[in-house]
Amino acid sequence: MRNIKNANVEQLLLKLLGADKTARLFSTLHHPRVLNEWENGSVTRAELTQAMNMALFEDLLARSAHGRQYTEETIAAGGSVYFDHGALRTVRWPHAGALPPGEAAFARILRPLGFSINGRYPLDRLGMTGRAWAHDDAPDEIAQFFVSELHPERFSAAFQQAVTHVIGASCDPLTPRAAGQLWELERDGVLPLAAAHELLPVIVGAFARQHDTPREADYDVLSKESAEMAWIATEGNAFNHATDRVEDVFKLSDDEKAKGRPMKPEVERSRSGRVSETAYRADIVRREFRAADGSIVTREVPGSFYEFINRKRSFDQDARRWETDLRFDAGNAQGIFKMTASEAA
Repeated sequence: MRNIKNANVEQLLLKLLGADKTARLFSTLHHPRVLNEWENGSVTRAELTQAMNMALFEDLLARSAHGRQYTEETIAAGGSVYFDHGALRTVRWPHAGALPPGEAAFARILRPLGFSINGRYPLDRLGMTGRAWAHDDAPDEIAQFFVSELHPERFSAAFQQAVTHVIGASCDPLTPRAAGQLWELERDGVLPLAAAHELLPVIVGAFARQHDTPREADYDVLSKESAEMAWIATEGNAFNHATDRVEDVFKLSDDEKAKGRPMKPEVERSRSGRVSETAYRADIVRREFRAADGSIVTREVPGSFYEFINRKRSFDQDARRWETDLRFDAGNAQGIFKMTASEAA
């Protein structure tokens, strides 16, 4: 459904992004049915979540040329995007400046918005742990978050020192005022529109890099042991990827390859056979580093990417309704994560 515009979500996005981007997002993204009703001026947690998700989707497209091209072609052909989930990477490390370590930095945002943990996924080959967060009010329709934590203690001492150098002076984007507004949202489930206007840019801004320009020497140390930590060094907590839920991911993969797009060679299938995923390789971006002599140098590194997923549905006899399989798969995730390696597999 793309014809309904929830007035509160629209007002939030108009102030944050402007009329053109707001209109484009409403014409692009699937509209959750939980937002079909609203009370002007009183913003529910689902409405604030949807506004945040739409803004984060826009930010991902701004950083992923291939994702932007795919989305534009889809809309031009009369289609839409079913935003399934966004993924971000964190570092569970006590030396992270003012930023809470790892997933804790985002749990304090996601929980008040109405999210709950919906699965834990060991990503042992990458030295990481992933957790899915689904929205309690509309888990099937509001985009999930896949939040991964990297564990530096599983790597070398030199690697750990480089991690501390990179993130050790991180800032905390969450102001005391924003923390108070999130507490009110968690307590009441709603916020006045004026408070939501104030909170939205703060929580959107949390999905970004909170540390200074990394040193080139540290980046090289990190790259040798973890492409994922090297990625965090340049991109921080920005969306690593956003995902369109599609009907036939295998056909889509073949079609995109035929267009010459940089697709993952093979589609990832979960052990259950119920979730299939593929992705573009990460777009290459130019990022600044601090050289040994203190000067600033620029290098090309992997940025973010765009993913596609298919989820099987089954009929729940007790609930008398169709249920979408919202689970993830550790094997799938580790395969998809390779899209941001310098040489994507």
